[in-house]
Amino acid sequence: MPLEIKSVLVCDAVDNSCVKLLQDHGIKVDYKLKLSKDQLVKEVKGYDAVIVRSDTKITAEILDAGSGKLKAVGRAGAGVDNIDIVAATRNNVVVLNAPGGNSISACELTCFLIGALARPFCPAASSMKEGRWDRKLYSGSELYGKTLAILGLGRIGREVGIRMNAFGMRVIGFDPITTAEEARAAGIEKMELEQIWPLADYITVHTPLIPATRNLISAATLAKCKKGVRVVNVARGGIIDEAALFDALESGQCGGAALDVYPEEPPKSEARQKTHQSFEGRCKPHLGASTSEAQVRVAVEVAEQFIALTGKSTVYTQYAGVVNREVLKNVF
Repeated sequence: MPLEIKSVLVCDAVDNSCVKLLQDHGIKVDYKLKLSKDQLVKEVKGYDAVIVRSDTKITAEILDAGSGKLKAVGRAGAGVDNIDIVAATRNNVVVLNAPGGNSISACELTCFLIGALARPFCPAASSMKEGRWDRKLYSGSELYGKTLAILGLGRIGREVGIRMNAFGMRVIGFDPITTAEEARAAGIEKMELEQIWPLADYITVHTPLIPATRNLISAATLAKCKKGVRVVNVARGGIIDEAALFDALESGQCGGAALDVYPEEPPKSEARQKTHQSFEGRCKPHLGASTSEAQVRVAVEVAEQFIALTGKSTVYTQYAGVVNREVLKNVF
């Protein structure tokens, strides 16, 4: 039978369109931000579903506390790194996300960062603020004719390929699932990783962080690349080995890096902060989905899926963002 979702706890800031849509469908919504783990353990016992973004971690302890009442956890964004999927599945809690909601925003930021690595306008603007006129110091290079390697050809990776083709780049890519035909439709030539490393002038990663992708870009893989290769990460911290990247920047093997995500967010250790400050690159504080349009999309997408799970709507009937579909077999 469908899930009975009558009450939802929102733990992180989401667009009000999410709250309104749920309320319009008779679902009670409470907004309680910045709850500690202990507070959330107590609160979760009174709700059928919880919505989070990135700040709140839904741990096994929290899921165990909600056992018997909690039915669903939704993340207003792509990925579910901050939710314990194993514990959720054990407790028959459906976990879902909004995988398509921030695709365009993340794609556009990726393209801007690739451009910023080619033409160093950010440090050039900073130098002008300091009263300098360093035209020769901030000379760049064209993207036209260069090779861009996209690792991960899902929604975001393919959107990046479409846009960077317009700059006259040769776009190559790798993905274990996306077919050569699907890649070709986005103007991307699919290759194996070992073929890609020596060809790439720029590398951008768009994969989830799983064991197979952790440190995908490492000292070993960077050594196989052209000297001066430039690297972008708007996906997940941990896909790039930051220590290896820093060493490659120091040696000149890597000609520049632009990062929006990190293994530790925000960076707390003094060593990690110094590393980011010394990067010959562009570091941003996880802004990939930080557009007004993306925030509305991901919020609404989670609400629509919650409503679909109740089975009471003829308009909202899809829940494509569910990641532990085996739970659905137990509850439907």
